[in-house]
Amino acid sequence: MYMKTKMTYEQASAQLEQLVQEIEQGSLGIDHLAEKVRMAQELIEFCRQKLVQVEEEIREIIPDEDK
Repeated sequence: MYMKTKMTYEQASAQLEQLVQEIEQGSLGIDHLAEKVRMAQELIEFCRQKLVQVEEEIREIIPDEDK
């Protein structure tokens, strides 16, 4: 797995942006392309999980006023 270390959302997002730029340039070989796409997928999933976690924490802090 790509993310073995503790990473912030901002760090993951910046790495994802860099990977996307590399992929869009079209200069990667097939072997490197597959590796970069795999890393990007892991970063996307990490960011998605982080957003869900923060949303749940905020909902606990600020109760839903509509209830």
